[in-house]
Amino acid sequence: MTRKGSNISLKSYEDIFTTEEKRQETGEHIVMVPVKQIHEFKNHLFKVLDDEDMKKTIDSIREYGVLVPVIIRPDGNGEYEMISGHRRRYASIMAGKQEVPAIIREMDDDTATILMVDSNLQREHILPSERAKAYKMKMEALKHQGKRTDLTSCQVGTRLRADEELAKQTGESARTVQRFVRLNSLIPELLELVDERKIAFNPAVEISYMKPEEQKDFYEAMEIAQTTPSLSQAQRLKKSSQEGTCTAEFIERIMEEEKKNPLNRVVFDSSILKKYFPQQTTAREMEIQILQILEQWSKKA
Repeated sequence: MTRKGSNISLKSYEDIFTTEEKRQETGEHIVMVPVKQIHEFKNHLFKVLDDEDMKKTIDSIREYGVLVPVIIRPDGNGEYEMISGHRRRYASIMAGKQEVPAIIREMDDDTATILMVDSNLQREHILPSERAKAYKMKMEALKHQGKRTDLTSCQVGTRLRADEELAKQTGESARTVQRFVRLNSLIPELLELVDERKIAFNPAVEISYMKPEEQKDFYEAMEIAQTTPSLSQAQRLKKSSQEGTCTAEFIERIMEEEKKNPLNRVVFDSSILKKYFPQQTTAREMEIQILQILEQWSKKA
């Protein structure tokens, strides 16, 4: 269902929720809406997890209520579609709330998609698959707006490319945006491994150029070899796929290669070490701190 509405791109909570003065100017009001009358945005791609942050949100809502209103739009059937606030709605249900404060806003599909993506990209933790799908959805919405001449870069009306516009809004380079969108070409099994950090981002982008059936062979070869691809291996697999020589046997040979590490080097899995350090600690910072601890230990020995 397509509705008329202004075409906007929102990048901050100030843009999304506006001020009370602005809401009065536009005729918008905060109203209490039964949670059962609000359903998810179509093709909503961000996962609502029962993690520690969600538990804190539930406790906060149980004690103080929902402090920031959700944004919804009428669905034409007497109910509403959630645009911004999926986590708050879920937490409200878990906290036993029957209603949530909401701003009801009429908007077209493209505007709704952009607002849904932008509000979720504000989250601190976003999986690579979520970012990939979000960028793709927003780029498609921006392209639709561009066809209506909303995106212009000069007086003669030259349209901005959607990836360039998205890059400008997110602070990423157009190249980075394109590479994230490429992840959507991975089969689900491989995309899940990217989310789990079992395949690094750069090799994953290269693998995304392989045909789906080749990716399935690659996934099986990974499972058998119990190893992940290096960037060099992924690049060779991509080249072989483009040349039409990427057989299951070739993939197996690549994945069975022994990765060369310097002699006498001790390697730790970063996923194991991360539980002992603050979340934002880099690999180099972990290495320095470990060496300092070992130095102190050796002096006491």
